Amino acid sequence: MGRRRARGRQISGVLLLNKSAGMTSNDALQQAKRLFYVAKAGHTGSLDPLATGVLPLCFGEATKFSQFLLDADKRYRTTYRLGAYTTTGDLDGELLEEVSAADITEAQVKEALKAFEGDIEQVPPMYSALKHNGEPLYKLARQGIEIEREARPVTIYHIEMLDFRPGERAEVDLDIRCSKGTYIRSIAEDLGEMLGCGAHVVKLHRSESGPFVEADTLTLDELREERGEELAEVLDHHLLPTDAPVQSLASLALADSSAYYFRQGNPVMDPQVYRIGDEGDMVRVFAEDGEFLGVGVLDDEGRVAPKRLVVRPTAEN
Repeated sequence: MGRRRARGRQISGVLLLNKSAGMTSNDALQQAKRLFYVAKAGHTGSLDPLATGVLPLCFGEATKFSQFLLDADKRYRTTYRLGAYTTTGDLDGELLEEVSAADITEAQVKEALKAFEGDIEQVPPMYSALKHNGEPLYKLARQGIEIEREARPVTIYHIEMLDFRPGERAEVDLDIRCSKGTYIRSIAEDLGEMLGCGAHVVKLHRSESGPFVEADTLTLDELREERGEELAEVLDHHLLPTDAPVQSLASLALADSSAYYFRQGNPVMDPQVYRIGDEGDMVRVFAEDGEFLGVGVLDDEGRVAPKRLVVRPTAEN
């Protein structure tokens, strides 16, 4: 029995969604998928239900390049509340302990934040999507099971206090630009430990994801309003090109004869290879007419070998 085809349109591109609070990233993905009536879609790194902001969604062939956005740097605006520990490190968790933060000063917080600048080691929280023996840690945490986690290296490129509101439950607004895999909740918990009063996240907004910024995003409500009773095609103008996740890579346009063999999965020679990069570099590869063929890897013999190929849409697929 043949494999059943996924329902929906065979379209490719990237949607820059501004996720609302209260929904999971997968909930947002599924709603966008229905709005665009697309057969295949994936997101590029989860945001907690509490969180809002930039969530790039990849449709169709663009899903092949989602890893580039998973690995990209991120930027967040967040609010930490001092004086309370929670099970999850954020507002959605159960309250574990309260300690007055009335004596904590802005100067103390600024001094403590210096410890998070640059390359640091961070222990992932139990309430995370990381897996242990195939099981997400958050599922184990809900069962009261705690697993020892190894610290991981992350980089905090920029951490700045935007505002400080003193009191029993003092609050700190921060702007943080960081590498992939950084847990903003873990920074809150570690900061709370350093100050001796506990801390957790009460607001979290992703303002940048790789090259994408919140000014270019759309909410699900905006998309619903625009579509109305129209067909899904009315929304297609919002999609960025399939190569948007890899736009930071150099580009290489192949002659038609070379493009044919590249599409078949074969390395091809091209005189531009020596000019655009070094052995092992990845590049975006295009046909002469501008069609995006996929991502290739350069070698030291002047060739580019396919790494991820885009499948041309046909009437059958």
